[in-house]
Amino acid sequence: QVQLVESGGGLVQAGGSLRLSCAASERTFSLYAMGWFRQAPGKEREFVASIRWNGGSIYYVDYADSVKGRFTISRDNAKNTVYLQMNSLKTEDTAVYYCAGDRSRTTATKLYEYDYWGQGTQVTVSS
Repeated sequence: QVQLVESGGGLVQAGGSLRLSCAASERTFSLYAMGWFRQAPGKEREFVASIRWNGGSIYYVDYADSVKGRFTISRDNAKNTVYLQMNSLKTEDTAVYYCAGDRSRTTATKLYEYDYWGQGTQVTVSS
């Protein structure tokens, strides 16, 4: 089965930046959809960002309104890795961040659309 491993979480002051990485056990060109979700204490897991590959040269990205303009998702298929660059971090961004992947080209923003999940990495933003 596909394994996803996140890294890059940690403690950062509000206004700072972090870059999360997600390494896949198989080539990411086979995981056409990759996404990031997060879960804060007492909250349900929510969509953050996704990137979809059409199998050719076109990528599609989606972002939650709460992170649009601050976070950037990207893929490096040669390294089987997906990244989430997080800038201008806010205290409300504090959560466990999960990487997700799916073989479908249409998978995007819903939890149930993803078949594979990482273990999560903690991001804590202090004021």
